[in-house]
Amino acid sequence: MSDIVRYAQEGAVAVITLHRPDAMNSFHTELRAALAFALEKAHEDDSVRVVVLTGEGRTFSAGADLKAGIDRDVEEILQSEYRPVQEAIARIPKPVIAAVPGSAAGIGLSMALQCDLMIMADNAFLLSTFTTISLVPDGGLNWLLVRQLGYRRAFQLSVESERIPAERCVEIGLANKAVPADQLQEAALEWAEVLARRAPLSVAATKKVMRFAADNGWSESYDMEAELQGDLLGSEDNKEGINAFFEKREPNFKGK
Repeated sequence: MSDIVRYAQEGAVAVITLHRPDAMNSFHTELRAALAFALEKAHEDDSVRVVVLTGEGRTFSAGADLKAGIDRDVEEILQSEYRPVQEAIARIPKPVIAAVPGSAAGIGLSMALQCDLMIMADNAFLLSTFTTISLVPDGGLNWLLVRQLGYRRAFQLSVESERIPAERCVEIGLANKAVPADQLQEAALEWAEVLARRAPLSVAATKKVMRFAADNGWSESYDMEAELQGDLLGSEDNKEGINAFFEKREPNFKGK
């Protein structure tokens, strides 16, 4: 790994940390590439069952590094450098938890919302800043906000660049939990460890079909559910879960 993205594993949990605290973990070319590499590493490692994505210091990410300047086509950057990171989060067959200290703004907000789950420090906030510099929300943020909030609320918070505090994020469904700031990393890791004990094949299938359902119809989603259920029924983990239920004990899932 690189110094700007730190990768650590605790048990079945991989913790990926954006590490440009002096630049508020803002994204430049090297950070985008390093984050994509870290996500691929977690994807390929069968011992990893849950990923926590967080930022070092006082913020998750302030978005794109404007100080670095834009010396080439921004459309090309979005397609060739940001999009692979977003798709890696969506594609990895493991839950990705965004642990947000301070704030997630701009395309940093896009990254946080792309994650499957979000836990925030109670003093943190989310912010779509694009209209303050005469740009359109990007990194998939329009799709993410409209589907998570509905058009009117998404449009309002974007064009007004509304700062949304952690408690409000939980209320409207952008985040799952808010915890005291000094407990954020510990709480995120504890949550990840709980999820890591769930049946990994079931978790992966649920992530797959729910992400599919977000952009497809009931009938197509039903078909995918049926197919996945057929794949899972009779697996070693399915049998272990049923046996553990009747034996009144915790199951020991092995991802088989």
